[in-house]
Amino acid sequence: MTYKSRNQTGKTMGTSARHQNNFNLLRLVLALLVLLSHAPELQDGDRHRELLTQLFHTLSFGELAVDGFFLLSGYLIVQSWDLDPVPALFLRKRVLRIYPGFIVASLVCIYLIAPLGADAARYFAELSTAKVALGLAVLHGPMIPPVFEGLPYPQVNGAMWTIMREFACYLAVMLIGLAGGVRRRGVWLALTLTGFGAYLYASFGLPLPWAPLGLLLEDPIVRLGSLFFAGGCFYLYRDAYRFTPRAALVAGAILLAAMFSHRYAELALASCGAYLLFYFAFRPMRLTATFNRLPDVSYGVYLYGWPVQTLLLAYLPPLSPWAMLGIAGLIVLPLSVLSCYLVEQPLLRLKHTGRAVPAGAGT
Repeated sequence: MTYKSRNQTGKTMGTSARHQNNFNLLRLVLALLVLLSHAPELQDGDRHRELLTQLFHTLSFGELAVDGFFLLSGYLIVQSWDLDPVPALFLRKRVLRIYPGFIVASLVCIYLIAPLGADAARYFAELSTAKVALGLAVLHGPMIPPVFEGLPYPQVNGAMWTIMREFACYLAVMLIGLAGGVRRRGVWLALTLTGFGAYLYASFGLPLPWAPLGLLLEDPIVRLGSLFFAGGCFYLYRDAYRFTPRAALVAGAILLAAMFSHRYAELALASCGAYLLFYFAFRPMRLTATFNRLPDVSYGVYLYGWPVQTLLLAYLPPLSPWAMLGIAGLIVLPLSVLSCYLVEQPLLRLKHTGRAVPAGAGT
């Protein structure tokens, strides 16, 4: 018996239809936008040459891409829980999706790339195995001695900070789902609005009744978690809206205007930007079936982009941002394919081991 769910227009659709989407393509585009954003920023130490920042003076392409990742992830992870709300299986799928690629990329950064940015003998003498293990366990970026100290950003991988926060969102889905907050979508919507309300409150610099609350609101988890929850709303309320070209044009116009505002750009991305994102995610394209047969290398592009660009900065003469992007892409894409075929996909095959699950619940 095939598990069926409702699409955005309220009509039922089977498993095969759900897989005719552009999520893989969008993830790859977002990962490449991170490379594009970092190409000038890692060289300059600021964003004065970053393309989107030059245009709007608010968000960078890197921030836009991370926001997009969390919106997509919110939709797909809430869908995964909704289709098969079994905590052990859900958690196993999430661990197998995040940890293997992260651990291998971290070890490559720690033991192969970082020593190239420091005195290797001193680096390994100061390297703490306990800190390395702790970082891997909690999905923290490499916890290592100082490296690449002559560069504007002396880090071996400054992009990994989002991984821990994404996994925290996965755990939130499971806990809220167990409490019935996914089945009762009004609860999920209320939590989403609360998150954005807190984000907006903090953006005005208003006084807070409790000091630790200020530290929480300053953490990016509030912004990213709210975007993740917004993506979940688009899944849970998929029977309440329709995707039309006219609505997409209106959403694009509102988003374009809001992008000039530091305070409201994120809110517009979570609503109008999310509408546009999912409009393209489900828009039929001739190449969709072909592209979906290709490996999803976006995770590897994200994990290896920063360290590869850092090595290029450390060992090559100054490059233009476009040259940096091109050379980094030629290196990162093969690494990402290797990560996909040798690390990510083999372990993802274990997520349903020994258990039959509803069709379409494999996200």
